[in-house]
Amino acid sequence: MTSLASLDFVPYIDSRGQLPEQFQGKVGVYAVFDQNRVLQYIGYSRDVFLSLKQHLVRQPQLCFWVKVKTIDRPSRTILESIRDEWIAENSSLPSGNDSEDTKWNQPIDVRVMMSADEQSRYAAAIDDLTQTKVLKQVARRVEAEILELLRARGLQDEPRFNPKLKEAGLLDLK
Repeated sequence: MTSLASLDFVPYIDSRGQLPEQFQGKVGVYAVFDQNRVLQYIGYSRDVFLSLKQHLVRQPQLCFWVKVKTIDRPSRTILESIRDEWIAENSSLPSGNDSEDTKWNQPIDVRVMMSADEQSRYAAAIDDLTQTKVLKQVARRVEAEILELLRARGLQDEPRFNPKLKEAGLLDLK
């Protein structure tokens, strides 16, 4: 097995403003680190690139560095054993695999990000359609904040969010 410490840090967003495209379509295990190279999350995927992109929009303030071990053929057993070894090597469970798991692995629920004004407009909505409109407005505001943060970090590709989920107050990539 490959130890986590033996792998090189790869910038999440490179000097050209691109995500690590060398992992596009690759099966593997990956570890995400914050700005100070503190381990935040360990995951595995059939397409590491897409997973990294998803994590970046869900947790933009925690995705600065990544270490990746790719494998040739998808095998959940192998992927899980590498992930478990990396967690053991780290000697503690990263918060993204523990208490913060939902923030890394589920669509962003904008309802918990509503301002007091948005909460009162949502509560005062007379029907489902009006509530849906408020949720879409909140989702658009949160989306704009995420995109602004990513642009400030130099990201060139603009992530596209699934418009259908916004009606439910959720943000996730298409």
